[in-house]
Amino acid sequence: MKKILVLATGGTIASTPHQDGLAPGMTIDQLAGYFEHNSDVSVDFHVLMNKDSTNMQPEDWLTLAKTIDENQHCYDSFIITHGTDTMAYTAAALSYLLHGLKKTIVITGSQVPVSFKRTDAKKNIKDALTFAQKADLSGVFIIFDGKAILGTRAIKMRTKSYDAFESINYPYVASIDDATIRIQFKPKNDTDSFSRKIDICPDVFLLKIFPGLSPAFFDFLKSHTKGLIIESFGNGGLPFEKRDLVTGVRNLVQEGIPVVITTQCLEEGQNMDLYEVGKRVEEAGGITAGDMNTEAIVAKLMWILSQTTDLSEIKRMLQTPIAHDLDYI
Repeated sequence: MKKILVLATGGTIASTPHQDGLAPGMTIDQLAGYFEHNSDVSVDFHVLMNKDSTNMQPEDWLTLAKTIDENQHCYDSFIITHGTDTMAYTAAALSYLLHGLKKTIVITGSQVPVSFKRTDAKKNIKDALTFAQKADLSGVFIIFDGKAILGTRAIKMRTKSYDAFESINYPYVASIDDATIRIQFKPKNDTDSFSRKIDICPDVFLLKIFPGLSPAFFDFLKSHTKGLIIESFGNGGLPFEKRDLVTGVRNLVQEGIPVVITTQCLEEGQNMDLYEVGKRVEEAGGITAGDMNTEAIVAKLMWILSQTTDLSEIKRMLQTPIAHDLDYI
């Protein structure tokens, strides 16, 4: 008999109407009533927190990771019910924090509360149970709208539609329909280059470049962050004429602050060697992130900074694929 532990964190799936709008308010017994399952599987329930996922913090990722790690010998699989707004960040974070754990970890939620007449929650719960029981795949997966998405490759694309999430730069792992799983792309065994480290350094900053951004902002960051992620234009370029941001990158790197360069384009990654505006950034010390999602970069850099401040080691770790987060395309 498979044993599954459901960890509830709140989110829309467990929300009820309040005076100020929807907010998590369903009890664990009420939520458990929607987890219908056969007698050949045992399902336990535990409330870890009860919050809108907008309020989820890196410290909450640690709580989730430690709970799963402590219970790994008692359960075959884990299901986390979670709000959708930061679900992709949590999925990516757990992929690093629990790297190497040979368990199926499923994260699901809904766009509409489970208690509402028209809701996607019931299907997502059923699909999550099916995947947790039958998939026999290790790692972190988001189960939503009949699809299984690798935890490091999911992005929330829609605020209302049931198909809220998409897999970016990586194939969908499986489809789930009527308690049947169809594996579409089975991830290969992950690298064992790193030992499991359940720790986070949240002192990172995410900056989206736009025309007109003042280079003076980089001076502010020197004393306010331990790592910077820049969503650049196109293939990884930054302006160096008039408002010179490349020098800002160089100055931060010289201060020992890693600067990771990604792209505002969701698909197909980046190639900083293609244009002069990209090569200058690379020469200034910018670390290319290939085809990684921003959500994964944020979580990975926080995880890395909890282990080292050495720039060369940070670059090596960030550019080493973990949980299939990098360079599939």
